[in-house]
Amino acid sequence: MSKNAVNREIPGSISGFDTLKPFEGAFTNTPLVRKQKGVRNLPKLNKMLDTVEQAIMKTELKDGMTISFHHHFRNGDYILNMVMDVISNLGIKNLTLASSSLTDVHSQLVRHIESGVVTKIYTSGLRGELGQFISHGKMKNPVLIHSHGGRARAIESGAIKIDVAFLGVPSSDVYGNSNGYTGKSACGSLGYAKVDAEFANKVVLITDYMVDYPNTPFSIHQDQVDYIVKVDSVGDPDGISTGATRITKNPRDLLIAQNAAEVIISSGYFEDGFSFQTGSGGASLATTKFLSEEMIEKGITASFGLGGITSQMVKLHEKGLIKKLLDTQTFDDDAIKSIGNNRYHTEISASYYANPLNKGCAVNKLNVIVLSALEIDTDFNVNVITGSDGVIRGASGGHSDTAVGSGISIIVAPLIRGRTATVVDKVQTIITPGETVDVLVTDRGIAVNPRRKDVLERLKATTLPIFTIEELKDKAQRVAGTPETIEFEDKIVALVEYRDGTIIDVIRQVKS
Repeated sequence: MSKNAVNREIPGSISGFDTLKPFEGAFTNTPLVRKQKGVRNLPKLNKMLDTVEQAIMKTELKDGMTISFHHHFRNGDYILNMVMDVISNLGIKNLTLASSSLTDVHSQLVRHIESGVVTKIYTSGLRGELGQFISHGKMKNPVLIHSHGGRARAIESGAIKIDVAFLGVPSSDVYGNSNGYTGKSACGSLGYAKVDAEFANKVVLITDYMVDYPNTPFSIHQDQVDYIVKVDSVGDPDGISTGATRITKNPRDLLIAQNAAEVIISSGYFEDGFSFQTGSGGASLATTKFLSEEMIEKGITASFGLGGITSQMVKLHEKGLIKKLLDTQTFDDDAIKSIGNNRYHTEISASYYANPLNKGCAVNKLNVIVLSALEIDTDFNVNVITGSDGVIRGASGGHSDTAVGSGISIIVAPLIRGRTATVVDKVQTIITPGETVDVLVTDRGIAVNPRRKDVLERLKATTLPIFTIEELKDKAQRVAGTPETIEFEDKIVALVEYRDGTIIDVIRQVKS
């Protein structure tokens, strides 16, 4: 027996319980409370630090650890470069960078790779100077490319163990309740950051807009957050959102969109209560517009719209044509305002969106998906990451997640892009396997995967220009010619992971 802090005798152990620890005082083992009730000085009631450097030191970041960032600020992001520069100045090396995606603005990573600060990268995409650098074999270890759902699966399963997540947020209070739709750097949904906040060992929020406690509604909540740093700016608003995503005026894109809408209408999936996702590209946005006109005419209402939400989807929701919006990434100002004000515009995490191994992700409830492609081959395999020169210049994103989860997956692309055929014998890099792709819609014809005999029969009953994929390939090559074979070195610069964690393809070093 020993006496505890309130002078009661407590046994050291008792049958059926582990060793008993005596009470030591109300403030001893609860660090984030007042040191003494009634005292106005409350140094432990918030998590604020003055600088990013202090936050890095507090997290005890060391050589060889894994750090993460999100890409909701897109090309307006200041956070990743800001943090990496401080880490470099502290002399920390050999880090694994697990960012949800990387954009043109992250070209400064090149020097951190060259100096040994970053030696591994896990990401959905690479672009710009960084993509060029890696494609030419200048990084020792191959990059791991995964889908949005695949990343969530890897983090939740422990395949990726994040030691410290540095998460830029548009607003926060002193305890870490934060959201993405208030503040001067509003980005909308924090769907990718939500997974990092839940599973990282340490979480540092970086914001430029502090609000009174409690900051509700919140996307990331206080019990997930260790430290908070206020900086002058977390991003450039012009790079974060697009103002408003507008319908293309390009006649080719409009023709593709009109055909895609007709495919959806005739597919057997266009009925009251259907669900759909379209992207932010020109043809995809126009598809949404043409589809909405038909919905009004036929009195059809969609149950939900999914994925990256744009002003076009918001307009359909406000008109009553889509009942609910499930948003993992918000693209423009109208959508950012909507997610903050509209109770049926709901923020979702990347795991809720597309994790293939959780208890049920939203893509599995998706009826129709419209996706883009850099290339598609005669087996319907799709490439959205490497260009015609073999250089990494895109992202896996949610492409493979939505293609397999949806009732019908439709690829929209011009038959010829520039002087290059889009339909080829074999794509450079497979991101989405052909067995999950149903229809290709181009400006010069439509091809249906032979696996989807049901869809083919329905479309043959229309006036749509239906061809085999081989016929579309021949059409493209008659105009653009046979593409030259790209020469690669033996070195593998990136592994392409399918959403379930298996490797679907590799990307090799482009030959100089």
